[in-house]
Amino acid sequence: MHLAVLRSRALTGIDAPPVSVEIHLANGLPAFAIVGLAETEVRESRERVRAAILNCGFEFPNRRITVNLAPADLPKESGRFDLAIALGILAASGQIPAPALDGYEFAAELSLSGALRPVRGALAMAMGLAREHAGAVCGPAGRSARAFVVAAGNGAEAALVESVTVLAAASLPEVCAHLARTGPPLARATPVATAPVAGSPAGMPDMRDVRGQGQARRAMEVAAAGQHSALLIGPPGTGKSMLAQRFPGLLPPMTLQEALESAAVLSLTGAGFQTERWGRRPFRAPHHTASAAAMVGGGGDPRPGEISLAHHGVLFLDELPEFERRVLEVLREPLESGRITISRAGRQADFPARFQFVAAMNPCPCGYQGHPTRACRCTPDQVQRYQSRLSGPLLDRIDLQIEVPAQSQQETLDGPPGEDSDAIRARVLAARARQLERQGKPNGELAGQEIDRHCMLDEQAQGLLRAAMARLGWSARSYFRVLKVARTIADLGEADIVGAAHAAEAVQYRRVLRPV
Repeated sequence: MHLAVLRSRALTGIDAPPVSVEIHLANGLPAFAIVGLAETEVRESRERVRAAILNCGFEFPNRRITVNLAPADLPKESGRFDLAIALGILAASGQIPAPALDGYEFAAELSLSGALRPVRGALAMAMGLAREHAGAVCGPAGRSARAFVVAAGNGAEAALVESVTVLAAASLPEVCAHLARTGPPLARATPVATAPVAGSPAGMPDMRDVRGQGQARRAMEVAAAGQHSALLIGPPGTGKSMLAQRFPGLLPPMTLQEALESAAVLSLTGAGFQTERWGRRPFRAPHHTASAAAMVGGGGDPRPGEISLAHHGVLFLDELPEFERRVLEVLREPLESGRITISRAGRQADFPARFQFVAAMNPCPCGYQGHPTRACRCTPDQVQRYQSRLSGPLLDRIDLQIEVPAQSQQETLDGPPGEDSDAIRARVLAARARQLERQGKPNGELAGQEIDRHCMLDEQAQGLLRAAMARLGWSARSYFRVLKVARTIADLGEADIVGAAHAAEAVQYRRVLRPV
C-alpha cells in the first residue's frame, strides 16, 4: 500500500469545509512535500510529524512522500492536519491498517514527542461534520457515520455537538493502537454540560445594586424583552455602566442552538472556548481605543472580531463618542443583518454577529450638561461637535436612547435597593414567550411585512406615532423601530394590540438625542 486517504477539516470563518488528506509514498530520493495551498504552519508540520513518528517508536519511511490537501484552492492553516498526516504516512507504509481510517475524521496538532495538542475551532469542525452528515447518511440514533478524533484538550468542547461521536486521545500511539485494535479503544469524550445554563449564573451582578433610575431600569427591561439596542446618556457616575453590566442577567437563557453557535465562534479565537462558559451569554466590552479590525475581525487568516464574539450576547461600548468614527460606522451593517463578511485579496469569510448592542455616553465633553448641581463648561459648538461624532445613520439604528440623569444624594445613598434581576427576568421571559408564540422571533428581529402583521396599533396609538414622526423628523427606519419597541411594551403589559400608552412610552425612549 503506497497511498492513504484520510479526512479532516479546514476553517473559513465559522464554516468548516471538509479536507481530504492524501499521502503517497514513491521511490526516489527521500523528500517530504506538502501541496494544496498550505500556509506556513501547515508546511512546518513536516518536522513535527517526522519527529513524532520516530519518537513514538515507528519507522519513518526513507522515501519520497507527497501530502496533498484537497481541494487545492481552499487555504489551509494551523497544525490541525498533523495527526492526519502522521497516520496517513503510517498507513501508506503498512505500519497501521489503512481500511480502519475510513470511519474517522482527525484534527490535532502533534508535539515532537507524539503528544496531541488541542487546536482552535474544534467545536466549529464538529458542527461542520454534523451538518454534512445530517439526514440519510447518519448512523444509528441520528449520529454521524464518522467519528471525530481530537486531542484530549478539545474533547469536552467538540462533544457539545451531540450528533457526532467524539473520541479524545492524548498521543499518537493511543490513536494507532485504537485503529490497529492492539490496545484499549479511545474514550468517547463527554461534554461539560448538555443544556444551557438556566436563569442567572452565580456571581453575575444583580440589578438590585442600582438605586433609583426607574426610567432607565424600565428601558433596560424593555430592551431585554424585545432584543432591542439601547444607548444610555447621562453625566459621569449616574449608573450607566452598572446598568449595562447587569443587563445580561435580564436576558432569557440561551437555546441549545444559540449556545452552540456562540461557543463555535469563541472556539475560533486563540484562547478557544472555555467550557465553563457554556450556555452563558457573552458580554464584550472593548476599550474605546479598539480598531475597526478588532471590532469586525480580520487578518490574513480572518478571525472573528468583538461583534462576532458577542454573538447571541451583549456588546457594550462605554464612552461611545470616544471611539473612532470609522469604528462606529462598521456597526451599521451587522446591526441590521446580524452577519459580517470580511473580504481579503485571497479569501472571504462570513461570521455571525447577532448581538444586542448597549452603549453609554456623556451628554457633552465635560459630562455635566444638564447636571442639577455642577455647571457645564462646554460651549454649544463643543456640545454639537461631541454629539455629532455619532452619525445619523448609526443613531437611527439604536432603538432606545435613554437619559440616565444625576440623582440627589438622598436617592443615591439612602434610597431603597432596586428590584432584583430575577423578578425583572420573569417579566422578560413572559414577554419573550408571547413573541415567540406569535411570530417565532423577538420583536427586535421583525422586518418588512412582519411588522405590519404583528405590530397592530389601535387608532389613537397610530395617530400619536404619526404625529411624533412629523414633529421629531423621524426617518422610516426610526418609525418602525419605535413601533417594534411599542409592541414589546405591549407584550410586557400582556396586551394584544398596541395602545396609546404603549406608543407614548416608546416615543419617550427616542427623544434624548437627534441625528446630527
